[in-house]
Amino acid sequence: MKSLQPAGWKRPKGYSNGIVAAGRMVFVAGQVGWDHEEIFCSDDLVEQVRQALSNIVAILAEAGAKPEHIVRMTWYLGDKREYNARLREIGSAYQAVIGKHFPVMTAVQVAGFVEDGAKVEIEVTAVLED
Repeated sequence: MKSLQPAGWKRPKGYSNGIVAAGRMVFVAGQVGWDHEEIFCSDDLVEQVRQALSNIVAILAEAGAKPEHIVRMTWYLGDKREYNARLREIGSAYQAVIGKHFPVMTAVQVAGFVEDGAKVEIEVTAVLED
């Protein structure tokens, strides 16, 4: 796996512009901030991010993958203003669960979630190198 950073481009903060990887692909469905029993233990955005990321790590482990195998993340946000206002806290939660691994990321604000109470949903693609 190799991060793609064109010469002369400003380095992005918290994500990569591109990644090239080869191997077995693992796709993780969008994870919201509830626990393994599908119960929201918090209505706090940062805590839901932490839980959603923990869910992702648990699912990756089923394939023998780790956070460093993640090549792409898509974040669906209920409120971009809250996300931006709490970016430092979200970054701390991210690093506590994922570490200092920064895959390609996209974040979009959505009109709502299927699961009442969700504030974020995160899906990932990982690649286990051959």
